[in-house]
Amino acid sequence: MSTQKPFSLLVVPDDEPPVLSGTPYEDRARALAENAEWHFDRPANEGDSIARMKDADAIINIRSSVQFSRKVLAACPRLKLLSVWGTGVDHVDLVAAQELGITVCNTPGYGAPYVAEHALTLALSVSRQIVQNDRHIREGGWTRGFINELYGKTLGVVGTGAIGQRMIQLGQGIGMNVIAWTVNATPERAASYGVEFVSLEHLFRQSDVVSLHVALSTETNKLIKAEHLALMKPTSILVNTARGAVVDETALLETLQQNRISGAGLDVFETEPLPAGHPFTRLDNVVLSPHAGGMAYNGTMRGLEMSVENLEAFAAGHPTNLVAQDS
Repeated sequence: MSTQKPFSLLVVPDDEPPVLSGTPYEDRARALAENAEWHFDRPANEGDSIARMKDADAIINIRSSVQFSRKVLAACPRLKLLSVWGTGVDHVDLVAAQELGITVCNTPGYGAPYVAEHALTLALSVSRQIVQNDRHIREGGWTRGFINELYGKTLGVVGTGAIGQRMIQLGQGIGMNVIAWTVNATPERAASYGVEFVSLEHLFRQSDVVSLHVALSTETNKLIKAEHLALMKPTSILVNTARGAVVDETALLETLQQNRISGAGLDVFETEPLPAGHPFTRLDNVVLSPHAGGMAYNGTMRGLEMSVENLEAFAAGHPTNLVAQDS
């Protein structure tokens, strides 16, 4: 006699490129549902999203390119649980989810060491001109002159969640002076992190590297404006591994095109994937990566496991990693 499973239909609308499929966590997820539907491309629009998810009572969301708007959520009347692989939930209408009785969970903290490591790698790649020198050598060249060091310079960390805290440690570890800005700065947090909290304007004015680590929200959308970029030193570097929309991308592009700062390391963009021929791709002072900061193997596996643990915990009656819940 079979035991009824906690979910009728589990949908994974966007496992592209596949990361959950083929892992032990896929088996654990499928074991929780009577039926499971896997999609290995991303929905083209809201209508496509609704067609894929309208009958689901549980969803594991892999890619933030899928938008869980009020319209999409309202069109999924059976949906009880949305488990988001990743920390950011800016693509989910959390107010609508709560009003519709949909529990939303994420996987916080799993990628913090890896994203911070990626941010430091981007900073070093720009300052040491790794990409340009590699290209120069492949074209038959050799020495290109001085490169910039980070030792003894100032690192400004914007946002001190799990990733920002790790970035503080890495900066201090290579001999940088670290200052930080966060939404809820307190003396206790400053002492705990071993860092001085300063105003955003002071941070941009003093830092040789500015590294962004805030979640995207209505408060942080376009947090970094043209006036902040104008405060940066001509020798400074901006690194963004948070979300593209945290920065006024038009202002950043103009700043880089006019060489008003030394360069930028960008892992995230307002439009992803970055469109072919985008102006960023034509700049020699930018190092680009495809939103890959959290894609270290061990971190990825742990995040996927957490996304399934969210389903298991919900089924057991004690949901975890909550970002929205029926009130």
